Amino acid sequence: MAETGKIITTPDGSRTAHNERFGEAYGSRHGAAAQAHHVFLNGTETNTHPAPRILEIGFGVGVNYRATLRDTAERGVPLEYVAYEFDPAAAEVLKEVAEGGEGADHPAWLELVQKWPASSTDHLSLTAASCIIHFADVLTADLGEEWATAIYLDGFSPTRNPEVWTPEFVGRLAKTLAPGGVLATYSAAGHVRRALEAAGLRVERRPGAPGKRECLRAMKVSGE
Repeated sequence: MAETGKIITTPDGSRTAHNERFGEAYGSRHGAAAQAHHVFLNGTETNTHPAPRILEIGFGVGVNYRATLRDTAERGVPLEYVAYEFDPAAAEVLKEVAEGGEGADHPAWLELVQKWPASSTDHLSLTAASCIIHFADVLTADLGEEWATAIYLDGFSPTRNPEVWTPEFVGRLAKTLAPGGVLATYSAAGHVRRALEAAGLRVERRPGAPGKRECLRAMKVSGE
């Protein structure tokens, strides 16, 4: 299990936690929920999609997942969610981060924290929602092709966790996107933007979430 430090309450009232291994917080210290909505949920247009299929790289403490659960539940649309987390935090951390926050009362989230592994396991499948969380190295995983309407690329920063930001891996992610699908990330690093462009995606800079000047979104345009 991940070695997790203190729980952090961010300015928008949501919480995240500090990961000791990578020396960074799982989500933005300037607003964890704000980042989940602005960068990922809205940035991929999942908030308007009639049947989103999400691939998340870096499940972390589940803030993006809870935001997506709440949105799709309120709109009454189906959700398919696949996430990869190589070094899961403890269930107690997920519970404390989510307490009183959005999506914390959703049946899928309640099932998730109840089943969350106390020891290493391959994956976790939920019956309350179409969700599979893989506790595996995403670098060697079979991600499939052209099925994801959105990818949340939310690993730790390129300087701390460079493996998930390489041109090779980003190229694999691009193949996983369905035509018209969108990859979003909080990073605006030049080499990340160039990797997305090299993978054939149409890249846009967007205003960042609180605490960040810019973030990126990248679309797989039909026919490209």
